[in-house]
Amino acid sequence: MVKTVDDLKIGEKAVVTGLGCSGALRRRIIDMGITPGAVVILRKTAPMGDPLEINVRGYELSIRRSEAREITVEPAD
Repeated sequence: MVKTVDDLKIGEKAVVTGLGCSGALRRRIIDMGITPGAVVILRKTAPMGDPLEINVRGYELSIRRSEAREITVEPAD
């Protein structure tokens, strides 16, 4: 089963394994520092569930759930 950032629980840490999108969205995600091998931690979600706040490369970043579904991850050791 493939896990995405959208599937993470608050406080869970994971390593990015790939991006399931292309074009402008892929470029935008890469520009934010979310690349294969980067460690992401889900910090919190908005009251209505969208957007998500994640920590990546030492900074906090808010992304939409639709974007989070495109980022595949595996649990960090």
